[in-house]
Amino acid sequence: LSATVDEKDNILELRLLIKNISERKIAEEKLLHMAHYDELTGLPNRVLLADRLQQNMMHVQRDKQLLALVFLDIDGFKDVNDTYGHDIGDKLLMALGKKMQNILREEDTLARIGGDEFVAVLSNLPNIKSSLPLITRLLEVAAQPCLINDLSIKVSASLGISFYPQAEKIEPDQILRQADQAMYEAKISGKNRYHIFNTEQDNFIRERFENIQRLHQALIANQFVLHYQPKVNMRTGDVIGVEALIRWDHPQKGLVQPNDFLPLIEEHPLSIALGEWVMRSALEQLQHWQSIGVKVPISINISALQLLSSNFISQFEKLLLEFPKVNPSFIEVEVLETSKLEDLTKASKVINHCNKLGIHFSIDDFGTGYSSLTYLKQLAVTYIKIDQSFVRDMLEDPNDLAILEGVIKLSDAFQMQVIAEGVETIEHGRTLLQLGCELAQGYVIARPMPADAFPDWLTTWQPDSSWTTQRIFTDDEAKILFATVEHSAWIANLDAYLKGKINNFESINVSECSFGKWLDTKGDSYFTSFEVSASVRALHDRIHNLVEELLALNRKVKDKEIVQGIKALYALHDEFIKEIALDT
Repeated sequence: LSATVDEKDNILELRLLIKNISERKIAEEKLLHMAHYDELTGLPNRVLLADRLQQNMMHVQRDKQLLALVFLDIDGFKDVNDTYGHDIGDKLLMALGKKMQNILREEDTLARIGGDEFVAVLSNLPNIKSSLPLITRLLEVAAQPCLINDLSIKVSASLGISFYPQAEKIEPDQILRQADQAMYEAKISGKNRYHIFNTEQDNFIRERFENIQRLHQALIANQFVLHYQPKVNMRTGDVIGVEALIRWDHPQKGLVQPNDFLPLIEEHPLSIALGEWVMRSALEQLQHWQSIGVKVPISINISALQLLSSNFISQFEKLLLEFPKVNPSFIEVEVLETSKLEDLTKASKVINHCNKLGIHFSIDDFGTGYSSLTYLKQLAVTYIKIDQSFVRDMLEDPNDLAILEGVIKLSDAFQMQVIAEGVETIEHGRTLLQLGCELAQGYVIARPMPADAFPDWLTTWQPDSSWTTQRIFTDDEAKILFATVEHSAWIANLDAYLKGKINNFESINVSECSFGKWLDTKGDSYFTSFEVSASVRALHDRIHNLVEELLALNRKVKDKEIVQGIKALYALHDEFIKEIALDT
């Protein structure tokens, strides 16, 4: 507004200038909206979420109500992007955001804070229980199929929940971190579920997170190394391969064993990244060895998580192109049996694809985890690896020996080869050969060694002479082998019971003893003479009778007689073992 005046300041004319600023206002409002709302979904972003969370915390504190902060991550979203492209992925996020927004109350807030992560603030709750129907509904909605460009896409969500107020004063960003940690627990527990933050577990979770971060930094800093443990045919002496075993070359602690760090990243994406590093390092070593004339296959360990990841095959093929001189038939993949293969059909397809490339597979640590006969039926694996826990105690524990024999027969039935892990003594090797298992690895053969030490070991390795001449036992000879282990374990348990080291001991009547039953039916025909058969039977009876006498003395608290009786029992047992000694 301006005016024209005369000499006496009388207004002669008024001029009004009007300017249209609607475009500027629209631009300002647009910028304000962009600063507070997610461009893709139109939901509040991290900035607006922080403001609303702060306001809601004040309100529930004043009104003596509860607030639930729900951290939501979409399960399998990466697979959607990899399979259908980012455009479909974006449309899926928009659809999911709209569906979840529709089920929330007016006072609630749903925000997208990045990627496939959403956060819901559920306010004015009278108690924790009142939040569960809404949380369950969020899970259900996220798991419903979405129709995108005529494609029916189904995902799920993992939810982490933290409540406010808490016993101690807490800031908004801490509540968000708590819910994030709880979401991670929901992920590793199987996905498509929710997990409520537990304050008591906070220190453990925080420590685990920090350990994972340290391992991630160690991977970036190239602090991991591979050592190699030979696998051999004990009878022929042939080296059939080496297993690549990871170690952490820690700057302060030195060489850290895998059991001290691998469990920290189980079911975590970092385990896949570390697995890919192992694959690349093993192929690089294989190519180097082949260039110097060392032609030995290398086996690498992978988890079910890595095997079933969407890019496992493409990553493997990419590595094979990176190392063109490596013969794929020299690569073996050991799938850890302690990790559950949730999708056997997919696992079978992956293994079959790799088999066509020439890559072999084995089931590692067989008998300790999730596998069943279905694994052996559906998966085209070449080897079954018997876990070392069964091998280590097979000479003292008849149950472990029975498991070993069962797995060996099972592998024969499925036309697979069996490898025994944890062979630590010459006697371990002999017993395995007697049962029909020729392939093994363990400390008595060689400890895991650095790559540069393997060629020298290879030139000096020789199997024990007793292995090269060992024959496979007949069924009757195997029965006697079991008798020696069974009776040794039985007497050792009796000794421990009488000395008060264990609370229970099962007495076995001579007629109920498995060896006694065999002796009654096949003993006379097996032993070379009637005299030997009679002697074995007499010794067997005396052992059982002496056990009953010692149990009776124990009830009468005859300590001195018990000590003498135990000595006599061991001497009698040694005589029994000598009498039934096998011609090996």
